[in-house]
Amino acid sequence: MYMSKRARPRRADGAGSAHAWRIDLDTIDVSNLNRQFLFQKKHVGRSKAQVAKESVLQFCPEANITAYHDSIMNPDYNVEFFKQFTMVMNALDNNAARNHVNRMCLAAGIPLIESGTAGYLGQVTVVKKGVTECYECQPKPTQKTFPGCTIRNTPSEPIHCIVWAKYLFNQLFGEEDADQEVAPDIADPEAAWDPTQAAERANASNVDGDIKRVSTKQWAKSTGYDPIKLFNKLFRDDIKYLLTMDRLWRKRKPPVPLEWSSLHNKENCSETQNESSLQGLKDQKVLDVTSCAQLFSKSVETLREQLREKGNGAELVWDKDDPPAMDFVTAAANLRMHIFSMNMKSRFDVKSMAGNIIPAIATTNAVISGLIVLEGLKILSGNTEQCRTVFLNKQPNPRKKLLVPCSLDPPNPSCYVCAIKPEVTVKLNVHKVTVQMLQDKILKEKFAMVAPDVQIEDGKGTILISSEAGETDANNNRKISEFGIRNSSQLQADDFLQDYTLMINILHSDEMEKDVDFEVVGDVPEKGPQKPSEQSVKNITNGSDDGAQPSTSKAQDQDDVLIVDSDEESPSSSNADINMDSASLKRKLPEEETISSTKRKRLEPPVEEDDDIIALD
Repeated sequence: MYMSKRARPRRADGAGSAHAWRIDLDTIDVSNLNRQFLFQKKHVGRSKAQVAKESVLQFCPEANITAYHDSIMNPDYNVEFFKQFTMVMNALDNNAARNHVNRMCLAAGIPLIESGTAGYLGQVTVVKKGVTECYECQPKPTQKTFPGCTIRNTPSEPIHCIVWAKYLFNQLFGEEDADQEVAPDIADPEAAWDPTQAAERANASNVDGDIKRVSTKQWAKSTGYDPIKLFNKLFRDDIKYLLTMDRLWRKRKPPVPLEWSSLHNKENCSETQNESSLQGLKDQKVLDVTSCAQLFSKSVETLREQLREKGNGAELVWDKDDPPAMDFVTAAANLRMHIFSMNMKSRFDVKSMAGNIIPAIATTNAVISGLIVLEGLKILSGNTEQCRTVFLNKQPNPRKKLLVPCSLDPPNPSCYVCAIKPEVTVKLNVHKVTVQMLQDKILKEKFAMVAPDVQIEDGKGTILISSEAGETDANNNRKISEFGIRNSSQLQADDFLQDYTLMINILHSDEMEKDVDFEVVGDVPEKGPQKPSEQSVKNITNGSDDGAQPSTSKAQDQDDVLIVDSDEESPSSSNADINMDSASLKRKLPEEETISSTKRKRLEPPVEEDDDIIALD
């Protein structure tokens, strides 16, 4: 993210000096080098913000740049901090951070240049409080999730197996999560047994001849992470267990268990595969089942050693750019695909799906970066009304244009972020939703709050959730109905860091859909591609006084750069978002960033500086 302000008068020659601020939590990875040209191989592992500053100063030594290796979610970057700047330029890759910066800019009254790329596609738009749509005026596509019973019992697509393999990595080597269980789901409503009987069966004692259930990690540790025992347990025993749930396989093809010994009795299988691997790109080869078994064994041994080196209680974090972790997920996912009669995938395909990756393209990033600068120049020159949303298409449109600009849309009056009085209705079962779920799943995950405080509008001002550590922890596991919350109850949620207040109307329902904990009612529906009228989308000359003139206009251009002509088929700016949920932070936030109280915290006004620009990546 970049921010800019004008603090000192211009020099006699009309030029002004700029102070650029860059905030980025990420570090440089080898995979960045093909498209992020400020970085070189020697920089791998270093802070992106710091290296970018050093690289820019080499060809522009007069630049004034401040770099922070930090998260923009840090409470230090509060509304007072944002108020220093003339504009903010976003190049963020996840919705949580983008939502946060959107709200901070709205609270501070600072224009935001929002951008995104995905493969050959990209877009740039400008957000100004009260004038344009904010980043959250239109709902963004949520990351697709799958029912747990599908992942654990009845996968039907390769992505189901890849998700299962990522869960397995965490269950064996990472932080265990009860929502990421990989063992057969005995409570599956499609299964043959009554759920009560299934639970009794699962908890039966060894005396009865059944296996007492322990966590996957506990069992793996008891075997010393033996690759063969793990293989037979996951791909033979668990599959045989699934087959006993005969109701699952009445209309499906049943899975076929794999056994280590039977695979390795096949002579020359691996030799044939190894010979074929020498041709073409290794990562784009689809391994046979025997080679996948060998890769599984090798990756387990490597990951086991990594755990041992870290010491007792250590955990590994899955990273698509970590070869052993990627090998493990590739092998485990492909073995499961084979068991469930699916076509197996190459390592390249698995990596793309496992990391939710749309390959980044250097030229796309360069074009969008240039467009960000052009919109920034309009803001700095005081011509915000000339700003546009610009889309970069994969192929030229019928008028042979790759870049398509359109006018900025006005604010959405139903937006629960930038409306005058933000309000939303949430449908849920008050007897099932806990305070913890309200805080984590609804307020933080859905509504992108950082440190919410919640008060029940019951005439008494009952505090349900406090951002102060420990104040309301005793409430976390209680159902919200225990606090008198029922149909038509109202909750006031405040985030002091974001200077944001949201009124939540509760709509109680006893019958929620399966695997759905809550639903936002009356949300603006996601818009499909629309064909705007000729009046709404015009040929736009960059910097023209009227903001949007046909290309044949006689009006004098103030700038020398022609952005592009538009066409009748260009999308409206409400479709501007290119979802960048794919990238996750490479490391967890330090504890002090996530726990420290932010309530009413403010920074002292900074000393006067030159034109400032901050960049967030």
